[in-house]
Amino acid sequence: MKTAVLVYIAFLIIVSFITLFLYRADKIKAKKKQWRIKEAVLLCFGFFGGGCGALLGMKLFRHKTKHWYFWAVNILGLIIQLAILVLLSIAMLK
Repeated sequence: MKTAVLVYIAFLIIVSFITLFLYRADKIKAKKKQWRIKEAVLLCFGFFGGGCGALLGMKLFRHKTKHWYFWAVNILGLIIQLAILVLLSIAMLK
């Protein structure tokens, strides 16, 4: 069971880095008036494992911060990701 927690943590770290990179890339593309990454892609990555990277990307790059739904989806995703981590950790103790 300990392996499951470590695998999940590794998954969260990898997806968060990918999400952070996507937010950075989209901000650069926005400044250059180039093709953009779809909002649905950014939101899905934030919700399904990259909540930490998404929120960090929003703050670091000042990107998508005026859209309330980005805050809501990314915070909700982060809460769910942390809840899963806590549940896995509790299950490991049993």
